[in-house]
Amino acid sequence: MRISVSSDMDEPIALDLVGELRARGHEVVLHGALLPGDDSRWAACSGAAAREVADGSADQAVVCCWTGTGASIAANKVPGVRAALCTDAYTAAGARRWNDANVLALSLRLTSGPLLKEILDAWFTTEAGEDPDDRENVARVGRLDHGGPTR
Repeated sequence: MRISVSSDMDEPIALDLVGELRARGHEVVLHGALLPGDDSRWAACSGAAAREVADGSADQAVVCCWTGTGASIAANKVPGVRAALCTDAYTAAGARRWNDANVLALSLRLTSGPLLKEILDAWFTTEAGEDPDDRENVARVGRLDHGGPTR
């Protein structure tokens, strides 16, 4: 899988993330502080990673900033992106299952090495669910991307 990764700081956990994704066999595309000379502001690098998911040049993305909040907000401004800020494995699994999230947002401050692995395990082993209510909610979110009604 091709994963676009952004971080506004080259904190050790961001570097661990890149290494862990590569160890799992993913092709990793870097943005922000992870790519020398790139714009490392969280809005810019998170937006760049999210746009790659939206345009199909990446299968998914992981966006990081100190709290994860700014990175998730920026990514969610890109039409077609459903970014979820996940601080534990249960939230990551739920984001994939119920929300068909395609961008994982992480906090550089709160995420430890062991927790990172648990979150990634849950994220990559959980598929989008087939529950009709969940699928309809995801479709409603897609209509919001285009200014349409959610009904």
